[in-house]
Amino acid sequence: MSDKSPRQAMSKKSGKSLKEKRAEKHAKSEARSSAADSLFENKKR
Repeated sequence: MSDKSPRQAMSKKSGKSLKEKRAEKHAKSEARSSAADSLFENKKR
């Protein structure tokens, strides 16, 4: 029976690391939420 562990060639890394993707997502959500908050604040007054 052959070794079934994955080889380096099979596990190719994607362009961006998970941390980078997560950071981008947080940055986008931050920008959206701040814009939404400012709109709501203006409506309250």
